[in-house]
Amino acid sequence: MNQVFRQLTPDDNHAYLELMLAAYAPIKALGIHFDAATADLARVTRHLAEHNVYALLVDGKMVSSVTLRYPWGPLPGPFGLPHIGWFGAHPDYNGHGYGKKIQDWVEQEILVKQLKSPAVSLGTATSHPWLKDMYVKRGFQPMMEKDLGKGHITLFMKKILDPVAHEKWLAKQNLS
Repeated sequence: MNQVFRQLTPDDNHAYLELMLAAYAPIKALGIHFDAATADLARVTRHLAEHNVYALLVDGKMVSSVTLRYPWGPLPGPFGLPHIGWFGAHPDYNGHGYGKKIQDWVEQEILVKQLKSPAVSLGTATSHPWLKDMYVKRGFQPMMEKDLGKGHITLFMKKILDPVAHEKWLAKQNLS
């Protein structure tokens, strides 16, 4: 089995759209509106051009991906930190841990090693039956809830990646 982690480009739009629609179909069936669940080719192409998106490919098949949004980008997260946007794993490969693998890889290789980020945030629907618990198990802590007008309440969560850098970052936030 050949596993490759890499950043996607707009040329990956067809495979990425297929992954997002498959990954988000069960969430869409719950009546939760996440933007990735209703994406089309134009939106996915724009998404790939505006954000850094990383994927895990197994034997050439895209099985999971994570989008990183940045404070200086078009859709910053709420805390002035890198923010995980569209995150999905293909349901045909449940039980292989591909979602965790791409998340761990992005956290270590991109956020910690390249960006030296003190922490990362993400948002999920409070009404989703298991995502909050999964993220808590992966080290995220609930921070705040907000109604973004999408038909559900969004729970924003944060994971500290470097405790020392995080303390310094917090101290700078209080000076602003």
